[in-house]
Amino acid sequence: MELNRRTVIAGAAAAAGAAATTTAFGGTAHASSGRGKPVRSLFGRLADGTKVHRWSLENGGTRMKVLSYGGIVQSLEIPDRRGRYTNVSLGFDTIEEYVASSPYFGALIGRYGNRVDQGRFTLDGTPYQLSVNDGENSLHGGAQGFDKRVWDVEPFTRGSDVGLYLYYTSVDGEMGYPGTLRTKVTYTLTRDGDWRVDYEATTDKATVVNLTSHVYWNLAGEGSGSIHDHELSIAASRYTPVDPGLIPTGELARVAATPFDFRRAKPVGRDIRTAHQQVLYGQGFDHNWVLDKGITRRPEQVAVLRDPSSGRTLRIATNEPGLQFYSGNFLDGTLVGTGGRVYRQGDGLCLETQHFPDSPNQPSFPSTVLRPGQTYRTTTVHSFGA
Repeated sequence: MELNRRTVIAGAAAAAGAAATTTAFGGTAHASSGRGKPVRSLFGRLADGTKVHRWSLENGGTRMKVLSYGGIVQSLEIPDRRGRYTNVSLGFDTIEEYVASSPYFGALIGRYGNRVDQGRFTLDGTPYQLSVNDGENSLHGGAQGFDKRVWDVEPFTRGSDVGLYLYYTSVDGEMGYPGTLRTKVTYTLTRDGDWRVDYEATTDKATVVNLTSHVYWNLAGEGSGSIHDHELSIAASRYTPVDPGLIPTGELARVAATPFDFRRAKPVGRDIRTAHQQVLYGQGFDHNWVLDKGITRRPEQVAVLRDPSSGRTLRIATNEPGLQFYSGNFLDGTLVGTGGRVYRQGDGLCLETQHFPDSPNQPSFPSTVLRPGQTYRTTTVHSFGA
């Protein structure tokens, strides 16, 4: 039985005298639905001396730590069915680890989330060559995408909400993209403990934009092992098949009678070893699902993830047309997370709300072109329960 979020938090608070374990917030596992002003601390420095700060914020029973480097969600703590907190987001303890080897743990992704074929596209008759960093393709904005930039961060409290405004200006030509793009991303923790992400951007020259978040989820707790027993549903009847380089072929294929059918909740690992060519290309799931709802004015629920062992659930609502489900296939046991445990294949998964991969080269896909005078706006809401 899934309990109401407020019931879980209230139950945990009532049991505050029970076992008290240390959390990433330096306190105890006792729950609190209170709201406090975001707190800033120094997380580290980049090689050139630039300071990287960490912001800690809490509301509605959700606790989050965010870095100014890459807008990274370093940790996100939510309670299980018994009110016990754990961090459900994969990440590192030091800025040096994020700089050296992070596979986009918790980061803001831009200018273009996902892949662009050979890093090339033509817009209004002008060809552009992007930074290539994934074989012959451009991935997540190139070698120095938004995930590797230091963002300006401003905290806010607004009514019953708390959050952060994150700002970054990408100059014309950065990573090969045209136009100076001014980006604002708002992280909000609501009174109910939802994490809402609002993306905005404007440009002074026609460009392409596809912003997303790259949190690796493990609802049993980061470092606890495989997510293959997590149950996932995705409201999508089609997906975009890929070639061996994981570039969409342009087809919108039906998920029916394939491993890609998550219209009804099933364990992530049920079909992950099926000898299906698309699964072989991705070494698991690393594909874009075409959401049945399409582009909507308001966020609509598109996916539900549940960990049966803890009872924790994640519900995702968005106004975007696509969802990239990545099952952590390339985690290889060489990275040590915040809990001091090694991350291996399948120890976390990503659910990236977005427009489709390689849309600048696929005229039949929803457009990702942004022009002067227009404002790019998308919203994704993450709701937690147990």
